[in-house]
Amino acid sequence: MIDSVVRVGIADMKIVKSPDKIRTSGLGSCVGVVVYDKQLNIAGLAHIMLPDSILARGDKAFNKAKFANTALKELTRILISKGASMTRLKAKIAGGAQMFHFSSQNDQMRIGPRNIEAVKKELKSLNIQLIAEDTGGHSGRTIEFDTETCMLKIKTVYQEVIEI
Repeated sequence: MIDSVVRVGIADMKIVKSPDKIRTSGLGSCVGVVVYDKQLNIAGLAHIMLPDSILARGDKAFNKAKFANTALKELTRILISKGASMTRLKAKIAGGAQMFHFSSQNDQMRIGPRNIEAVKKELKSLNIQLIAEDTGGHSGRTIEFDTETCMLKIKTVYQEVIEI
C-alpha cells in the first residue's frame, strides 16, 4: 500500500488515517494545528487564518476552518465521529509568524501572535494536551504530519527542517 500526502489549503481542514500523511503550506501568520489519536493513527489538520469567528461579521458563507475557536471544535468533533478518543487526543502546532513589521503596536496587526494565543486557549478549553510547537518568528512554514510516527516535519524559510 502506497501512502499519500493529503494537502490542506488555507482556511481548510482534513482528516487522515495511517499510512497517509497530511500537509499544509503557506503558514505565515496562520497556525497549522494537528490534532491526533496515536492509538488509532488518525489525525486532523486545520490551517487557521484568524483567532476568532467574531471577525466573520455577517459572513454568509461562514467557514469554520478559518477561525481558531470554530476550527478546533469542528476538527475534534470529526475525529471523535471517526472513532478517536477525546482522552487520547494530543496536538502539535506551527506557524503564527509576525510576517510584517508595523511601526504602531496596534493589536489588530499582531495576527500571528493572536492566532497562537487563540489556538492554545481553544486547545486548553477542549482539554487537548499541546505536545510540541514551533511558533512565532518572522518566516513562513510548511508542515507535514506522519500518522505512523506522529512526527511533525516543519520546513521554515531559510532554516533547517526540524521534526517535533
